Amino acid sequence: MSDGPEAILEFSVIDETDDYIVIAKPAPLIVHPSNGRTEPTLLCGLESLLAFEMANGHKPAIITRLDRETSGLVLVAKHTEAARSLAMSLQNRMAEKKYLAIVHGHPSWDEIDVDQPIIRQGLVQPSAIWLKRTVHPQGRVSFTRFRCLRRWTNACGTFSEVDCEPLTGRTHQIRVHLAHLGFPIVGDKIYGTEESRFLQFIETGWTEELRHNLILPRQALHASTLKIPWQGSSREWHCPLTPDLVNFSQSPF
Repeated sequence: MSDGPEAILEFSVIDETDDYIVIAKPAPLIVHPSNGRTEPTLLCGLESLLAFEMANGHKPAIITRLDRETSGLVLVAKHTEAARSLAMSLQNRMAEKKYLAIVHGHPSWDEIDVDQPIIRQGLVQPSAIWLKRTVHPQGRVSFTRFRCLRRWTNACGTFSEVDCEPLTGRTHQIRVHLAHLGFPIVGDKIYGTEESRFLQFIETGWTEELRHNLILPRQALHASTLKIPWQGSSREWHCPLTPDLVNFSQSPF
């Protein structure tokens, strides 16, 4: 495991054409600049990588966004026409996205569909974290399909690997629905065992106490598969689990 989250810029290219590029983003690389902080971003790296295209008037547009602490596939359009077409496919729910998550506990189910609306928590109850979402009848329709792939136990506790397919695209949807089921993602500072871990992390950074409670320095969520229609056919990409998550899932500690 890593000793803690460190900003890194390295990413790998999964596929590239004149219209788009598919990236394997590591955690905790952030996609866009945030809150005025100076740090490496995926967008900055893309602008360097695609300098030729940008010199010829094109502007990269990130189509599938991931949280800082989520790793995996990111689809980027190289020009406006491609961006419009790819974004419409997502908006019309013609794309298929799948994620792998490592969660606390052993689900009794092998497969389950969660059809529960999601809303920003602060709109319906007091919330110390502005961006936190929750399941609530007043929320927007949200649907996720889960499949438990395997279960194991080690010295840190009981864990499972879950395949997640969000059929809608709400903020934090997979994390909210897994927490709602009672199986929060390992390392999730907001929807994990205690939301105070997020506030503590913001105040102190990564500490030994947080390591003891969260186990992993980032949420164990990975964008593993993306399938999208393109020019009369379809394109599909896969990205295996990152080494930190593989090591955790195989470690006896």
